[in-house]
Amino acid sequence: MKQLSGSDIQSMKSVDIKSVDKDTLVDLNAVQIDTSKPVQERIHSFLQQIQNPYCFRIGDVAVKVNYSPDGPSFQQNFEDILLTMQV
Repeated sequence: MKQLSGSDIQSMKSVDIKSVDKDTLVDLNAVQIDTSKPVQERIHSFLQQIQNPYCFRIGDVAVKVNYSPDGPSFQQNFEDILLTMQV
């Protein structure tokens, strides 16, 4: 996976959930995570599969994720999710 630039990340964040074609979004249900791998490898695998961690779909529902600037970072929230995932 290529290194993402600040403009790549901003582009992912700025997807308009109201106008995005949900059929172009990756379904979170299709993402497979090997929980036996270290957290960094799980993160890398997730990002490769989901393509945009800020905008994806779950079944037929488009989902847009926003994070509070004064709360935990995206990475911290994401690592917490991966650490607690059940197979």
